Amino acid sequence: MGLETLKIDDFQLHASTMRRYGLGAHRGRLNIQAGLYDDDLYDGAWCAGRNDPLQWLEVDARRLTKFTGVITQGRSSLWSSDWVTSYKVLVSNDSHTWVTLKNGSQDLIFIGNKEKEIPVLNMFPVAAVARYIRVNPRSWFNRGSICMRVEILGCPMPDSQNYYHRRNEITTTDNLDFKHHSYKEMRHLMKVVNEMCPNITRIYNIGKSHSGQKLYAIEISDNPGEHEPGEPEFRYTAGSHGNEVLGRELLLLLMQFMCQEYLSGSPRIRHLVHETRIHLLPSVNPDGYDKALEVGSELSGWSLGRWSQDGVDIHHNFPDLNSILWEAETKKWIPRKMLNHHVPIPEWYQSKNSTVASETRALVSWMEKIPFVLGGNLQGGELVVTFPYDRTRSQGVSREQTPTPDDHVFRWLAFSYASTHRLMTDARRRVCHTEDFAKEDGTINGASWHTAAGSMNDFSYLHTNCFELSMYVGCDKFPHESELAEEWENNRESLLVFMEQVHRGIKGIVWDMQGRGIANATIQVEGIGHDIRTAADGDYWRLLNPGEYSITVRAEGYSASSKVCEVGYDIGATRCDFTVSRTNLSRIKEIMERYNKQPIRQPLRPPVRQLQARR
Repeated sequence: MGLETLKIDDFQLHASTMRRYGLGAHRGRLNIQAGLYDDDLYDGAWCAGRNDPLQWLEVDARRLTKFTGVITQGRSSLWSSDWVTSYKVLVSNDSHTWVTLKNGSQDLIFIGNKEKEIPVLNMFPVAAVARYIRVNPRSWFNRGSICMRVEILGCPMPDSQNYYHRRNEITTTDNLDFKHHSYKEMRHLMKVVNEMCPNITRIYNIGKSHSGQKLYAIEISDNPGEHEPGEPEFRYTAGSHGNEVLGRELLLLLMQFMCQEYLSGSPRIRHLVHETRIHLLPSVNPDGYDKALEVGSELSGWSLGRWSQDGVDIHHNFPDLNSILWEAETKKWIPRKMLNHHVPIPEWYQSKNSTVASETRALVSWMEKIPFVLGGNLQGGELVVTFPYDRTRSQGVSREQTPTPDDHVFRWLAFSYASTHRLMTDARRRVCHTEDFAKEDGTINGASWHTAAGSMNDFSYLHTNCFELSMYVGCDKFPHESELAEEWENNRESLLVFMEQVHRGIKGIVWDMQGRGIANATIQVEGIGHDIRTAADGDYWRLLNPGEYSITVRAEGYSASSKVCEVGYDIGATRCDFTVSRTNLSRIKEIMERYNKQPIRQPLRPPVRQLQARR
């Protein structure tokens, strides 16, 4: 019915009593998460004010509905153990006269939970048609209290005159495959897209999961399979937490949509495809997804399938380069002993004995191989966009604003997604769990939310040229199949707008005097303590907000070159090329290399006196 997805509003939920506001009926939603402390305003369940069999939690469907079942959980809490072990179900058309579901002449008693996190499903023997439904706890954990999180299963009865239904109905005109796809179905869908658009798509894999499943990606470009100098590389990834399924399906929908729009001649999509090399990796953790899919969207709970097959959180499995950089800054090693970018991976991380998932190793290799400029990883369970740094700089602090040198650029990138999402910046929307991110324009610095070392976002920024952000695209990690069309409408424009941001800032090629591109030249922006490097062909892209910037190029063996480049407000990176000349020292070294590092012997000229004597 939509308790977890928030389609059911708070005012549709009622209860007999509540312990306090933070444990009111509005908190009795499946998989809702609590704050850190039990007295939080946003607690983790509905909890009755008294422990007796007269308590109830009620849902008003606002129209006649065919109710078919109930899913229950206990209370989300680090400190308390509360759950209901059995309950009755009652239905009504007017909220005054109630009918208890029966098995023959006996009231049905449904078996509830045995612990607080694993969802328990009870299907009704016969569907009940009514507007209101109540769950009436009959017994509960003997060392706890009456606390529940609930999802109601059912289908609204046809009623074209129902005002509430028409007001909340979201429809889509896109002819896409709105369903959950198994691994085999995902591969088939990607193949179908490739066959529909063979000239602009290519399927490849970046490696394998722990259980041996290939990590498939699709490339969308006018010249698939090759990097074109001057054309930026963009990536979306999803499913690093296998149970956060919405992002996976959004990328499968996005590749279908872009193929169809390209074929229909959409100027926007054609421009994006012709000017950008786009990579979509829909399932980073297919092993975890399989676990979540096996039990289904409502029964996977909050964490089943989150980790890789060998128990690793892939998104936070990257090397912690933050501490290496910050230590170097403290010791004033930058730039003399260490650079402020492309921080090297520690040797211990690359050893076979380190706890690094095979999926993470595949991602690292992929990120190093392709000169990505901008990336987004789709997560679930919230509605917010987070940007680096994800780790707090102060040790022992769990939440602290920790900006990068490119903080203003990251804030713009995050806002470009959040502001075009249908719900993220809506101040009227209900919070997913405990944080009201709409007050922050739907964005937040990762470390100020919760610190996490070794994130994909921080690693991407510190080890490569790529600016990476996390998009939490929905409150429900694993929405029901019927919700996918609406979720697509919520995210479609955001997905496109964020991709277009790869063309914001400056771009160019660094050449030598013979017109050859110079790889690994450093691009330095005055006033921003984070540099980038040119790709193999000497081309580069530097994301920047509108303004004037003094840019300096440095390459080993070449003289430094500087110029002022202006970034405008319109989409489209400013061209800013450089031609640099060899230094005298590098020329001398080149000559010495040519002669095997031996001194160059010039022919001896006779002394002046001998020349005069000959005359």
